Amino acid sequence: QVQLVESGGGLVQAGGSLRLSCAASGLTFTIHTMGWFRQAPGKEREFAASLYWSGTNSDYADSVKGRFAISKDNAKNTVYLQMNNLKPEDTAVYYCAARRGVGGSTTFPGTYDYWGQGTQVTVSS
Repeated sequence: QVQLVESGGGLVQAGGSLRLSCAASGLTFTIHTMGWFRQAPGKEREFAASLYWSGTNSDYADSVKGRFAISKDNAKNTVYLQMNNLKPEDTAVYYCAARRGVGGSTTFPGTYDYWGQGTQVTVSS
């Protein structure tokens, strides 16, 4: 099993920045890919960013490309999502996720095996 704990959400004005953290513990050697997803009220959970556990092969949704950056601290088994130039439409609960397999798209939530509890990000206009 893998446990994921997110932190770093909060309230920020449009144009501001936040950094989310996701600390992984347990059988982390089984992780192949880490992902960040978000879910706004009344909407489906959507992909934001992903990164191989090795720290390579980052990927981003078009809506966040150029504003968000995913990274990993190997010593801390922690994945970060740096969010810059935030917009009101970025308001959502953000979840980190981990998957063991390599099949299927990393942008699809159903391919992930473990999820954190989520952290709220609210961007005011």
